[in-house]
Amino acid sequence: MGAAEVRVLIAEDERMLADSIAEGLRAEALAVDVVYDGDAALERLGVNDYDVLVLDRDLPVVHGDEVCRAVAGPGALVRVLMLTAAAAVPARVDGLRLGADDYLTKPFAFEELVARILALGRRARPAAPPTLERRGVRLDPARREVHRDGRRVQLARKEFGLLAELLRADGAVVSTERLLEKVWDEHTDPFTNTVRVTLMKLRRKLGDPPVIETVPGVGYRIP
Repeated sequence: MGAAEVRVLIAEDERMLADSIAEGLRAEALAVDVVYDGDAALERLGVNDYDVLVLDRDLPVVHGDEVCRAVAGPGALVRVLMLTAAAAVPARVDGLRLGADDYLTKPFAFEELVARILALGRRARPAAPPTLERRGVRLDPARREVHRDGRRVQLARKEFGLLAELLRADGAVVSTERLLEKVWDEHTDPFTNTVRVTLMKLRRKLGDPPVIETVPGVGYRIP
């Protein structure tokens, strides 16, 4: 799972820190949503699919421990990276016993946070097949390479993410809303033309004959 395919929820009550983390992660091409209390975190987790939850332990309204208990455990899809100012070993052990997958103490290096999120993202869902292939288009998620009929195609991160989602659909139609959710994040205006523009660039790079089909009023597919 590459950065462009990881969706992250940040639950942190220090707003400046939360927004700064989100800005940095988006610059790394991750899709990021932010909430500032535990109740909002549980609400968002109930309606959206996230790969990684970056969870401040001392959240207001609903404590971070309760959020962790609610979402962690066998069969959980979201991986929990707990943040705390408590660096003592017992505090870290408590967090892991609650079901957190990883633990990071404040202050932390941003590069380490990104590395840990990506590592958890790779564990969030069953491993993707080594390659995705359809209609002469071959995408290698691990190497971040795309070939069309044997020709190497250089794609930008969002173009790569869109193509991966369309290939994973295995011929089914993928809605614009779904593409926005998986490749961008909820802050993206649902009425934006960013998907259409990115797909236009992707089609141009993939070349002829066209492989991405527009289904009017529904979405896109690679039939």
